[in-house]
Amino acid sequence: MLQPSFATPPPKVADAIISFPNSYILLVIINRPQVLNCIGTRGDRELTALFSWLDSEPSLRCAIITGAGRAFCAGGDLKEWNDLNAKGEIKKTRGILWAFTEKREEARDRGCEWPLLWGEKAVFGLPEVKRGVVATAGALPRLTRIVGRPRAMEMALTGRPVSAQEAVKWGLVNKVVGSGGEGASSEVVVEAIRFANMIADNSPDSIIVTREGIKMGWEGVSAEEGTRILEEEWFPRMDQGENMKEGVRAFVEKRNPKWVASKL
Repeated sequence: MLQPSFATPPPKVADAIISFPNSYILLVIINRPQVLNCIGTRGDRELTALFSWLDSEPSLRCAIITGAGRAFCAGGDLKEWNDLNAKGEIKKTRGILWAFTEKREEARDRGCEWPLLWGEKAVFGLPEVKRGVVATAGALPRLTRIVGRPRAMEMALTGRPVSAQEAVKWGLVNKVVGSGGEGASSEVVVEAIRFANMIADNSPDSIIVTREGIKMGWEGVSAEEGTRILEEEWFPRMDQGENMKEGVRAFVEKRNPKWVASKL
């Protein structure tokens, strides 16, 4: 793994292993296998800080998230939650947005709404109803938009886990790969890195603006309003940058473009 230089150093995350497969990709391995990588208050805060740093670091273009051991993430730390309740405190978490996730054998609640790759033995579930709690980190509305109301109701109200094969049929995940290997050398992480490289090979400016366009559609912005925002607010900023000029110039000169860090 590389040790690239950044504008600012990445924040420390006590319960995660941070590495960089190349200069453009961040790999995060949640490292609490003894408790199935559940996330407590500190972990939530530190991972939120890490991904805020990712958004502000111009050289990075993609992130991969996985978990050590047999689980990706078993959700919130219910033991910590119980301890806080006993003290009369309320557990508050900000909710982490997982943009690009990899499943091992079990995923619960957190990180389950926007996966791209799963291992073939992966399962996904929302077991909150079995524990007397509720998924408040965004899983319910996102799941409904992805798989539709009937399937979201089935998953969320029964707590039944969904297999990788079902997830592909439902459109919850893009691709299922083998479950061999461990950590950064596992089959699914190797495939995730290959996929991330395909993204990182493209213009950083184009990636950012394209993602914003998709995000607006996801959040319910009308096609007309989304198009207006892209044309009037984002496109002029791209047009003033080096990457659009470089992309067109490289096409005319029949060579591969040499992108620079985005300034958007």
